[in-house]
Amino acid sequence: MRDDDVTAAQAYVRLLETTRAVLADPDDTPLYLPLLASPIEEADEALRSAGLSGNEDRLFALVRAIRPGTEAPDR
Repeated sequence: MRDDDVTAAQAYVRLLETTRAVLADPDDTPLYLPLLASPIEEADEALRSAGLSGNEDRLFALVRAIRPGTEAPDR
């Protein structure tokens, strides 16, 4: 696994965890929604750099490699 692959997978995991935290309490979601801007930007850049934009199957395989048990979202 290349460094940029690991970076992209880690950025996706951080975005996923931040999104879950923001959505955990629906009453507070509007307050915390702006906190997603930075992880989204980080993930987008990391995916582009690794050539993973639009290649979800490869991305989720990498995510599962660094975080076993992680499921790909339903499409």
